[in-house]
Amino acid sequence: MKFSEIIGHEDIKKVLVSMADSGRVPHAMLFYENEGCGGLALALAFIQYINCRHRHDGDSCGECPSCKKISKLIHPDLHFVFPVTSGPKADSSSKPTSDSYIRYWRELVLGNPYFLENGLYKALGIEGKSGNIAVAEAKAILDKLSFTSVEDGYKAIVTWLPEKMNAEAANRLLKIVEEPPEKTLFLFITHAPEKVLQTIFSRCQSLRIPPQPREEVAEALKRTGMDPEEAEIQAGICGGSIGKALYSVSGKEEESGFMDIFSDLMRAAVSRDLMSALEAGEMMASLDSREKQKAFCNFAGESVRKIFMLQQNMGQIAGLSPQESAFFNEIAGKTNRNFCSKALACLDKAAGLLDRNVNAKVVFCDLANCLFLSV
Repeated sequence: MKFSEIIGHEDIKKVLVSMADSGRVPHAMLFYENEGCGGLALALAFIQYINCRHRHDGDSCGECPSCKKISKLIHPDLHFVFPVTSGPKADSSSKPTSDSYIRYWRELVLGNPYFLENGLYKALGIEGKSGNIAVAEAKAILDKLSFTSVEDGYKAIVTWLPEKMNAEAANRLLKIVEEPPEKTLFLFITHAPEKVLQTIFSRCQSLRIPPQPREEVAEALKRTGMDPEEAEIQAGICGGSIGKALYSVSGKEEESGFMDIFSDLMRAAVSRDLMSALEAGEMMASLDSREKQKAFCNFAGESVRKIFMLQQNMGQIAGLSPQESAFFNEIAGKTNRNFCSKALACLDKAAGLLDRNVNAKVVFCDLANCLFLSV
């Protein structure tokens, strides 16, 4: 992937090009972004740039053997790490690693480098489970780095969602991340930097990938073939995330289901109907995977943000679609000014409990009651 193929993030591109051109490439970098904002695309473009032998005008050539291999994600010195677990698409290994699913990873990234976490699990066939980066993955990385580079360039380890790495795996990798072999680059792309183990985080140079302006998102969506009018609408409500905009279009059925549950919950809360609120909690708990339950918490968090924007008379940047405007304006008018801060704390707590595998019925019963009391 070339930098020119990525719409926007011009300041980030300049920083990365300057690092490469000056020869001051950090051995470990952490890109932190809101989900779907382009961190992976930028990481791939950076790797292609530093390994390109004919780069010019701040971009890779796209034509040399190295560029062609990296653009197809088949370069022998480019390795990927991402959260996995056992599933029907993995090989016969009892302890699957990223290599067990590499075919499906390549298909996903080449089709849409802005994909969301639940999109990865769906592509790998493990959407009913929680992925993680375990010690078997760390051993595989150490084995790969024990060999010299196949080609005369950087050997790169791209880790997507390092917050999913457990402590044992991080401890195995600690020394090599701190003192890697010459011309070895670790790139970490995270959506939750506060959850990345401190032993890894402290050894990386961090780079914030910000949400993109509406016009850049709209242009990127139009390039995918999306109807221009739909692209403009989605660009206005996705919070600067191309990935979320693409998911919103492809996953309308799931998002519609989330909206039904959230609207039932909020209408029950503002009408002081505790039993209906608890019924909504049961609907949340009945979502058929932990990842969908966590996705609902993220959706609810975004919805609370919209309520807050309306309460602050900033509806023009709330990101409301025409279909949902009436509902959110109604709820914003019926909830108190402290509701949003309390609600977000409740949702963060629920997501954390789900990560720790607490019973979903207990989690969502508590969440429904918490939101009911916060109104």
